[in-house]
Amino acid sequence: MAEKKYSCEWVGRQLSISTGKLAQQATASVTVRYGDTVILATVVQSKEAREGMNFFPLTVGYEEKFYAAGIIKGSRWIKREGRPSDGAVLAGRMVDRAIRPLFNEKDRREIQVIMTVLSVDEDNDPEIVSLIAASAVLAISNIDWKGPIAGIKVGRVENKLVFNPTREQEEISDLDLTVAGFKDRIIMLESGANEISEEDMFKAMDDSLKQMKPILTLIEQMQKELKPTVAALAQGNELSEEEKAVFAKAQSWLKENTDKYFFGKLPIELKAERKAQVLNVKNELKKYLLGESIEEAMAKKAVSEFAEAACEEAVTRGILERDQRVDGRKLDEIRPLLAEVAILPRTHGSGLFMRGETQVLSIVTLGSPGDEQMLEDLDGKSTKRYMHHYNFPPYSVGEVKQMFGPSRRDIGHGALAEKAIKPVLPKEEDFPYTVRVVSEVLGSNGSSSMGATCGSTLSLMDAGVPIKKPVAGIAMGLASTPDMKQWKILTDLQDLEDGAGGMDFKVTGTADGITAIQLDTKTIGLSMDLVKGTLLRAKTARAEILAVMTKTIPQPRPELSQYAPRILAFKIDPERIGEVIGPGGKVINGIIKETGVTIDISDDGLVSICSLDAEASEKAAQMVKDIIREFKAGEEFVGKVMRIMDFGVIVSLPGNNDGMVHVSEMAPYRVGQPGDILNMNDEVAVRIKEVEEKGRISLTMKGLPQNQKYWEGEKGKEEGGGFSRGGGSGFGDRGGRGGRPRQNDNRRGGFDRGPRR
Repeated sequence: MAEKKYSCEWVGRQLSISTGKLAQQATASVTVRYGDTVILATVVQSKEAREGMNFFPLTVGYEEKFYAAGIIKGSRWIKREGRPSDGAVLAGRMVDRAIRPLFNEKDRREIQVIMTVLSVDEDNDPEIVSLIAASAVLAISNIDWKGPIAGIKVGRVENKLVFNPTREQEEISDLDLTVAGFKDRIIMLESGANEISEEDMFKAMDDSLKQMKPILTLIEQMQKELKPTVAALAQGNELSEEEKAVFAKAQSWLKENTDKYFFGKLPIELKAERKAQVLNVKNELKKYLLGESIEEAMAKKAVSEFAEAACEEAVTRGILERDQRVDGRKLDEIRPLLAEVAILPRTHGSGLFMRGETQVLSIVTLGSPGDEQMLEDLDGKSTKRYMHHYNFPPYSVGEVKQMFGPSRRDIGHGALAEKAIKPVLPKEEDFPYTVRVVSEVLGSNGSSSMGATCGSTLSLMDAGVPIKKPVAGIAMGLASTPDMKQWKILTDLQDLEDGAGGMDFKVTGTADGITAIQLDTKTIGLSMDLVKGTLLRAKTARAEILAVMTKTIPQPRPELSQYAPRILAFKIDPERIGEVIGPGGKVINGIIKETGVTIDISDDGLVSICSLDAEASEKAAQMVKDIIREFKAGEEFVGKVMRIMDFGVIVSLPGNNDGMVHVSEMAPYRVGQPGDILNMNDEVAVRIKEVEEKGRISLTMKGLPQNQKYWEGEKGKEEGGGFSRGGGSGFGDRGGRGGRPRQNDNRRGGFDRGPRR
């Protein structure tokens, strides 16, 4: 196939799509370029359906290649790309959630979509380009897919919406919204926001649909010219006459009988009871089919193919036709709520949140700035001081499974709750801790990610983290007909309510605005009226949850846990960081060894001292401050005699500094020889007389009563004669008898002490 190219102007930049040149053995492939960001998207569908499969087999992969950004990965031993980063996992999930609802879910041929980042610039987000590439490659393939769709990113700078913002604009934006959909319907949302109102969020969504139209028009043009004939669509999906007859019997029985299992006796409050009813439907259907002289293998296939979907359809009908939910709740009613804190005795903070059978225990650990996570991705190297990790063990849904590392779902749910909390975290200069929250899902039935959001808030407040406001989250559901002509919004969806024609519309926020959104839907897309109604209903539900949470703990605790480290933070002149560190880290390591603390110094001069011992932290902080202190005339200190010379003594000052007491300033009388009244390591009180331009410090012992013991009986007094000791500063002005100025030493002022005695 010869290469074909299509292009359009989009949000002030050129976007081009080409096909026919790269990856020619795939079912279809496209290359999309936006600025200097280039994505290769491929799709492959297997020729035959997989036997025994009772789900739609779609996998979506997002491949980050470090060459795309001109980066060689950091490890000295491993240079090739390995396990996908969390960012790559989230990007793949985002595309998956946008395209999945539009496939023919009855197809059992495996489909794999892979987006490979070939080149990336600093201003054009590869995730959005990947979403467009996935839409384009599916649109021109012979796969049964109801696209195309488009996607766009939305930011807000100085209260003005910015579409496909540059990296510089993203850094100052208070909105990070990704929208995927058609010209008039939304199919996927992903958002983080700084307490944006429902009205402003809706406007951003509505305006984004208008901005996506050029992309949709371009892909529709490609689809019209390049899509294979529809005859290829049915390949691998043909049913035998026997299967058609059996499946028709099964569907007829389900239509007549399923409702009574779920609405015959209300309410069915527990998930286990509802699962039992689904099992009853399966068993009764199988029994019926066997009674109709149908072979067991064929009966099992019919049960596997239709029973669960029929149960979900019955639940949907109850909602649409009678406003009935299986558990007896009203459509806008939240299940019973429970919030507790201080669950665990030795952790830094803990919170337990329950909504119905969803139960999440969140635990906070506070660490020093040095505990922050190092990140390495296509944007280069960065750090992360707030982390939220989400664990979903099999027992949380009453199952037995092997446990490996976190799944894509675990990473996605953890990232959503992390995004929800991030806008209310204190600034680093106000709270310089690294914060890790782990949410353990102990029971799951309906939006454990929103449970993790609420649990995180409770645990952070219990830990004394001064978050600006509490954050809560709720998952909104939907019951609808396939054509979306009839629909009803559900508050706090659970298990069977998340079937075909449903949605999982998660909204988090404070009492004042939205902080995060994530939308998955099993429909052909949501109208803007539906979206607006959902946002308003979610706001009401969020307020109800926040009321329960704040009744448990109204504000962050004023003190950290006794088991949490204490951090003292203060700023120093960045140009003097080297003095604190010292040659080869000698000075800072000395402080750490003496006090047992950890010390982190950022490039902007923020010093963070961390220790479980408050006294040790104070001591280390004072040692650092002493190193960089600016000495002033009149200040008084107590220091040790570090060196004795003919014309005076060198006395230690705070922070590895020192100064000289000239012999004429050692006593209220004339001293003959300094060694006559002072010995090495004697502690003396001194007052600063003068600080010279080069930082050298002149000291006096006169007029300080602490030195009286050295003057008793006028010890060391010179008896007449001798030369005058006045008139000189003592800094090398006495004909070669002064000390040698220090060279290549991090200490300021004073003299080379020479060999210690």
